[in-house]
This record gives sequence, structure tokens and C-alpha cells, in this order.
Amino acid sequence: MKKLNTLPFKVNLNTIDILKKLNIANNSIGELKGLVYILPNPNLILSLINVSESKDSSAIENIITTYEDIYKELVTKATVSKASKEVLNYKKAIEYGYKELNSKKFISTNSIVRIQELVEPNKGGIRKLPGTVIMNMDTNEIVHIPPQDETEIRELLKNLEDYLNTENDYDPLINMALIHYQFESIHPFYDGNGRTGRILNILYLVLKNKIQSPILYLSKYIIENKSEYYELLKECNEDITSIAKMVMFILDGVIETSRYTIDLILRINELINITKAEMKTRLEDVYSEELVHHLFGYLYTKNEFFRNELHISRPTATKYLKALEKAGFLVSERVGKEVVYKNIQLLNIFKS
Repeated sequence: MKKLNTLPFKVNLNTIDILKKLNIANNSIGELKGLVYILPNPNLILSLINVSESKDSSAIENIITTYEDIYKELVTKATVSKASKEVLNYKKAIEYGYKELNSKKFISTNSIVRIQELVEPNKGGIRKLPGTVIMNMDTNEIVHIPPQDETEIRELLKNLEDYLNTENDYDPLINMALIHYQFESIHPFYDGNGRTGRILNILYLVLKNKIQSPILYLSKYIIENKSEYYELLKECNEDITSIAKMVMFILDGVIETSRYTIDLILRINELINITKAEMKTRLEDVYSEELVHHLFGYLYTKNEFFRNELHISRPTATKYLKALEKAGFLVSERVGKEVVYKNIQLLNIFKS
């Protein structure tokens, strides 16, 4: 079996084509970074995008669920589906990784292992037994046989950790592509490698101050270009000079995803402003800015969340929710023994 290359790769990536694409990618991600922090409540948008990424990244691994099931799982005590629970494990892993990075300003192998354990609670830890391969999930073709020996895996992860936390001459967006490829090629875990690797992408960009919070995720782009992605993994493992193609692919992903996320944020923000204006006119007694922000913090909410976050009594929360449903701002639904309320207009933005 061919031995895996270690970082840094002996390949020239300062080509004209890459530098031109890099310039566009940096402008796109810079626009996104600036937009988030002119919003009145950026944490609200970040929370929604976090759930969207959790769903998309899990879908790459054929863990398919809906926004409705994810949010029902979030807001109720019922177990809605195995898939939605796995998606929420991914969400927890993102939140853990971001908190850990803010605390330590360093991405360690131990943190990566912990992220994977949160993604796959029953299959946690670095591989100790041989037999793992990387397959194209659509064609069942083997695209790469990763290192099989635990000692070699740990040595490669140490090399990756050093590269993650050391400055070099490449722009962080180029480095993210190299790091992503290398992590996927090491494939250090029995399961959850893809999801862990995609969380690592975003943490690296935060570490290098390309963005300030987890806002840019490539999972949607990878889903839409899955065949090309697997072909590139195969090419790079056969010939490391093909890594230039992977860099171009990832830079295209940054550009496309930045533009998609900018559009998504603008649409959500527009809907928030429309909702505020309509509620002031139609439900003046109910309206408050905090209430509107709450409605857009969840695709689903319920009486308990209303009273806790708005600091109101149960009867008042019930009164508000019934008024909001009657006016068409929410739609109620029974899940088990609980009644939950859906922001249908917000849901439609994510479904479109």
C-alpha cells in the first residue's frame, strides 16, 4: 500500500489560476464576514445556519432527515427519528469545537477525537483494527485505502496538528483545502470522518480569523458536486500534484457557499423586518422585538420556551401563541403529548 504524504506537500500552489481564484474567494468570504456583524442579532442567524449545516453534512453520509424532524427533536422530549438524533449530535460537535477553539486558540488532536466522539457516540476513537476503506457512496467504488496501522495514523495526525497550528506562506483558504484532503486521506476513525473533517474546515477558518464564527460550511456544495469530489480524492491519492485541482475545487466551494449564505442571510433578515412591521400593525399588544427574535431563533417553539425566554407566565404565553397562530405567524402541531408551533415562512426559506 502506498504511503501517505505528510504536510507540507512538495507542490507549487502559487499558480496564476489558483491565485486568481483565491482573490475571488477571499472577496466573497470577506463580504460574508462583514454582513453577519451588521445584523441586529447575528447569533440568531448563526444558530439557524448551524442546524442547516448539521442536516446537509449528515446527508452526505446518507443520514437523511427533515428540518421539521430536527426541530421537533430539539424542542420536544420525544425521539422523532434516529437520523434527526444523529444530526443533533453533529450540531453538538460543532458547538463543542467552536467553544474549545475560543478557549484554547489551538486545534489539537484530542479536540478532533472529541468532536468525532460527539458525532458518533457509539463508534468513537482512533482506529485500531485494519479494514477501513473510503468509498464513493453513490457508486460503491473504493477511492482510497487509508493507513491501517494505529501508530501510523497517530503520527499522521500529529503532523496534521502541527500544520494546523503553524503559520506558512499559503493563504488559509489554500491550507484549508490541503488540511481537508489530508484529514480525509488519513481517515482516522471507524466512522464520522467526513462530518468531523467538515467541522475541522470551519474551525480552521475561525482559528485563522478568516471568519469570526461558524458561518461558512461546504457541505451543501460537496453534496451538489459529490462525484467530482470523490474523483478528486482518488486522483490526489494516486498523484499528489493533483492537489492543485482539489484546491481549485475547494476555492470554488468557498465562493459558491459564501454567495449562497449571503443570500440566505439577506432573505432571513428581510423576513424578520417584514414580520416586525406586520406584527406591530396587526398584533400591537403582543409585539416586542424579543418575541420576533424568538420566533426566528427556532423553526419550532413551544409554550415552555416562550415563557422562559420572554419571562412571561404560562397563561400569557398561551395567549400570545394563540394570537400568533390566528394571525398566521405560526402553525401549531401536536408531537406526542406536546403542542409545538412552526414558523412556516422561515421553514420555506430553508426548503427553497
